[in-house]
Amino acid sequence: MTPSAAMNPRIFLWSITSALAGFLFGFDTVVISGAEQRIQALWGLSPEMHGVAMASALYGTVLGSLAGSWPTDRFGRKRTLILIGFLYVVSALWSALADNVSGFIAARLIGGIGIGISTVVAPLYISEIAPPARRGLLAGMFQFNIVFGIVIAYLSNALLADVGENAWRWMLGVAAFPSLVYGILSFSLPESPRWLLARRGDVARGKAILRLIDPSASADEIDVRAAEMMTTTASNEASGQFWTRSLRTPILLAFLIAFFNQLSGINAILYFAPRIFEMTGLGAQAALLQSVGIGLTNLIFTFVGLWLIDKLGRRTLLTIGSFGYIVSLSLVAWAFSSGHVAIVPLCIFAFIAAHAVGQGAVIWVFISEIFPNRHRAAGQALGSSTHWVFAALLTTLFPKMVSAFSPASVFLFFCAMMVLQLIWVRTMVIETKGVALEDIQKRLGSG
Repeated sequence: MTPSAAMNPRIFLWSITSALAGFLFGFDTVVISGAEQRIQALWGLSPEMHGVAMASALYGTVLGSLAGSWPTDRFGRKRTLILIGFLYVVSALWSALADNVSGFIAARLIGGIGIGISTVVAPLYISEIAPPARRGLLAGMFQFNIVFGIVIAYLSNALLADVGENAWRWMLGVAAFPSLVYGILSFSLPESPRWLLARRGDVARGKAILRLIDPSASADEIDVRAAEMMTTTASNEASGQFWTRSLRTPILLAFLIAFFNQLSGINAILYFAPRIFEMTGLGAQAALLQSVGIGLTNLIFTFVGLWLIDKLGRRTLLTIGSFGYIVSLSLVAWAFSSGHVAIVPLCIFAFIAAHAVGQGAVIWVFISEIFPNRHRAAGQALGSSTHWVFAALLTTLFPKMVSAFSPASVFLFFCAMMVLQLIWVRTMVIETKGVALEDIQKRLGSG
């Protein structure tokens, strides 16, 4: 199957709409930073309860990512995307109006479930409608929107900081507006033709959407593409089981890319950047200012990663990112051990750039590509849940790690993990650039 590489405006619009789930993901994750101190003071929360309240959305992401394949396969990609918009609206309004910590935790948990499901369905949907030559760029827009949402959340918090004692309610509630817009726009999306053909057996609707995706294709070409999608699905239909020998390679690839993503230390650095910078002797205000630089660096180099992903390929970007991780993390470890801590902020910026170009740009795209049509949602859920479980563990353990061990030892551990990642990339990861999803399935022996 070789659909036209030319960018169909419809596909671009559908991909942008789906990727807006990533914007809400990024915005919702970070917007709490502007409200957390006021919430603790308002309800007199103990440090333990405050931690639970702040992490409630993260617990929701684990639940959402674990369960996300069920609605994605049962009700379809489109309906699940609409559901995400509804969950975000409810979470934003309830969080803003909460009058006790229990209600607040429940509201944030709902938003986290939406985030977890979005990391399953949004990249998957885009990969299923995108032409192979542009799939990396289009599916990668989900990651770009996450980063963009983070930057806008910081800006929104700054603009709303002086509106009064209830500023924190406005910070959280404002997310309802983009969530509502996203939910409404999702109604305009077509269903994934691969879901219609593979899960519903709706050949007529599946072919109709394939014609919308590639209007230049002849009727015979559409018939061939539909038949190929159904044939590769049928090869996995006999058992219907996910945990099978035939899927061992994509399962291992999805698990390891998510595992290494978090064992780079990315969440620790994003969540605890001010603390890391203060370890170098920077004052609190200067540390916060340096943290803003992390957000901007992440945004700029995410652009670079998306520009390169369909030119250089996924495996090449993972290789470049691995080298960037190893150099930057080893320098941070050396700086802390030798006392040359002045270079730490620059090295952290280099680390963020390496992440944005490599793992950040590739992870959601790669996981969405490597599973057969029949098992793509379950595979995406596996990769997503692995990501969130290790994100939660790392975020929980990092403060204890830097108190129990020297900063140099902690960053040296992250560096060692990235050496292992580089070995894995060069020995196990296949290149999926420009390859039709059904052909990737054949290469991995799962079809």
